Amino acid sequence: MSTPILATKLYIPPPRSKLVSRPRLIERLNEGLHRKLTLISAPAGFGKTTLISEWLASCHRPAAWLSLEAGDHDPARFLMYLVAALQAIKRTIGESVLGVLHSPQPPPIESILTALLNDLTTLSDPFVLVLDDYHVLDAQPVDQALTFLLEHLPPQMHLVIATREDPQLPLARLRARSHLTELRAADLRFTPSEAAGFLTQVMGLNLSAQDIGLLATRTEGWIAGLQLAAISMQGHQDAADFITAFTGSHQFVMDYLAEEVLQQQPASVQAFLLRTSILDRLCGPLCDAVLCTSSASGQATLDYLEHANLFLVPLDNERRWYRYHHLFAELLRQRLRQSIASSPKDESRSIDELHRRASQWYEDNGLEIEAFHHAAAAHDVERAERLMEGKKIPMHLRGAAAALLDWLASLPKAVLNARPSLWVRYASLLLVNGQTTGVEEKLRAAEVALQGAEGDDETRNLVGQIATARATLALTRYQVETMLAQSRRALEYLHPANLSLRANAYWTLGFAYQLQGDRTAARRAYTEAIALSQASGNIFFILLATIGLGNIQEADNQLHLAAQTYQRVLELTGDQPLQIIYEAHLGLARIRYEWNDLEAAEQHGRQSLHLARQYESVIDRFILCEVLLARLKLAQGDVDGAATLLAQASQSARQHNFVHRIPEVAAAQVLPLLRQGQLAAAAHLAETHKLPVSQARVYLAQGDPSAALAVLAPWREQVEARGWADERLKVLVLQAVALQAQGERDQAVQLLLDALALAEPESFIRLFVDEGRPMAQLLSKAAALGRMPDYIGKLLAVCKVEAQKSANPSPRSPAQPLIEPLSRRELEVLRLIAQGLSNDEISERLFLALDTVKGHNRKIFGKLQVQRRTEAVARARELDLL
Repeated sequence: MSTPILATKLYIPPPRSKLVSRPRLIERLNEGLHRKLTLISAPAGFGKTTLISEWLASCHRPAAWLSLEAGDHDPARFLMYLVAALQAIKRTIGESVLGVLHSPQPPPIESILTALLNDLTTLSDPFVLVLDDYHVLDAQPVDQALTFLLEHLPPQMHLVIATREDPQLPLARLRARSHLTELRAADLRFTPSEAAGFLTQVMGLNLSAQDIGLLATRTEGWIAGLQLAAISMQGHQDAADFITAFTGSHQFVMDYLAEEVLQQQPASVQAFLLRTSILDRLCGPLCDAVLCTSSASGQATLDYLEHANLFLVPLDNERRWYRYHHLFAELLRQRLRQSIASSPKDESRSIDELHRRASQWYEDNGLEIEAFHHAAAAHDVERAERLMEGKKIPMHLRGAAAALLDWLASLPKAVLNARPSLWVRYASLLLVNGQTTGVEEKLRAAEVALQGAEGDDETRNLVGQIATARATLALTRYQVETMLAQSRRALEYLHPANLSLRANAYWTLGFAYQLQGDRTAARRAYTEAIALSQASGNIFFILLATIGLGNIQEADNQLHLAAQTYQRVLELTGDQPLQIIYEAHLGLARIRYEWNDLEAAEQHGRQSLHLARQYESVIDRFILCEVLLARLKLAQGDVDGAATLLAQASQSARQHNFVHRIPEVAAAQVLPLLRQGQLAAAAHLAETHKLPVSQARVYLAQGDPSAALAVLAPWREQVEARGWADERLKVLVLQAVALQAQGERDQAVQLLLDALALAEPESFIRLFVDEGRPMAQLLSKAAALGRMPDYIGKLLAVCKVEAQKSANPSPRSPAQPLIEPLSRRELEVLRLIAQGLSNDEISERLFLALDTVKGHNRKIFGKLQVQRRTEAVARARELDLL
């Protein structure tokens, strides 16, 4: 008696009337037709069946289909259905096979398959056989039968297997022989555009691009997830709110994942999934530590989960770290909470205990930030505080500080009051994160909480920490007296072994001295801060104090030394985009500007502005960067651009009441105003803000050099008395120009020579060149005396270039058919290369450091995709760049 065939198992699902066309996947399926097997392996709900039906409708090949179910694990039944499916291609295929399958004692499987294969070889046209839901079979004989079939598959037959987990077939061998095409979850997940098409065209939802993007992100392109969300969303008035709240605990998603995925697993696997769902990332040893059981290896279970396509996403090529699909993880976490709630006495399985175990494993393996996260999740305040106070969490990293701040913000006030050190840490971390709002309130809360505490070393140290934070807060507001008082108080109270915070206190002390103009004391304090921070290994204060030292070196006209110091800061920072290094970039921008390397100055200036803008808006550092960039525009001949940028900076400074920045911006504004002939406006700014150098410039522009000299003389006495080398040099230069304008040429030349003698060792250029034609005339007279011929010659050459630029403004760069065009400076270097100049000669001609010229060469070669100078010239000529 023959077994009846259920015809619906052989039914090819027709393409849906509304579907998202997926040409990228159809193309891959078509390309795979010349191979033996196409394996489509992905978790439930990734659209495997829909994709195959769409493809069959367009691939123009006869197709047979078999939807498998659990009862098909019997080899005879499997083969019977297999033949029945193949008979859709040709009615007579396998008739003899069916006969022997119905016999009381059928022959061995290989004999039956051999007969079937012989039948298949008689077919003339290529065809496709699809085995859908192969994962429901768990039968080695069926796997072996299919392996035999694949090994002897006739060329006109192509097999497609759709499954939720990889079959026990020789996939590695098939892959190595190029007999296998694979589509997996990563391939099947909807792209953003496919998700948009599905939600709007198929599901008929009217969603914004932002909502679609958010939903696609939350579902990670999981098609069933998108569909469940779309169905649930119908009728909701506020789609954005729904999407925000859409998680793995949504009823539809939870039901689907629970029924189709979780409940299909053995109890031990379900337990593994639930308990490890507390982890954002999983690896075998970590799972072992969390589960704390010897019943099964964590790595072996992860291998099983990956093999079974159980919404496990690999995070590295070594298959060491994984994570769960986000929606699946949310379902698991909800089920874990329900499980714990149903058996509250089982402490060993409590969620807090699982987090504590994870925290311990991360700490043991040197991953302090992750250890802190799990300690916080375990509500283990003592453990979290201990980890936070340790030295291994890089507080200066924005992400690390933000995580700690989030935790501190989540703590009840009672917890913080019981541990005043947490209030202090809270305030300090806000400052590290570039925030000033709320800092003082937290410090006061710490002081209140400390009232009545014993005056032991711990309490005194905490008082010192509070003073340190107050000094830092005062620094952001330029409150010099407070900075001095609190820094000194901090050094009095901080424990001698607290090197890190003592370094902090010396740094704020140095900044206060710097603001007072006491550069000697500032240098001493910064040097002490560097030594202490190096001894404590605190990179954050090494950077801050080193930047401070660079500022002092720069102000003392030690440009080469300052450049090395700033560069050292960048080297210490590496690739970390720390806000605090904005000042190192700004210092390098100022020095490169002075050395007339305007392109490098602009690069550093823009990077500096980018970093400075990341500070809270109450911190004024970005204004300094905008002033520098305005000076660059002025040097490049863009007077209007400089004026516009400075007007914006002035407006920002006034809006935020940055009173310490307003005079600096005004001094910079005077320069473009004078170029624009707006003498009255320039005079008003100089007078309003009491800017002696700017006032002198206005008098010179008004043709009154004696008034200029009258303003400069007392200012020079002041700066000389205070030992301000940079200001003194500026005054000397301007006095020389004024004397020249007054007709006192010999005295002017002598004063200029004094300035040149101070400036030559540090290669000052723009200090002189920016004074324009009067300075060029004065330099020519100095050159006639035969003094400092090389240095003066260089300055005159730059003056000549500047004069030519003024006479022939905006020489347009040629159109460049390059992906990355050459910069103006790179074009200049390229033209000199074409003239046959060596790097040394180019360095001298453009007044650039030799390393800078070599750097330009590398960029030119890269952009032109050449290796040599001759090739660069030839390529540039081909492109009409020369």
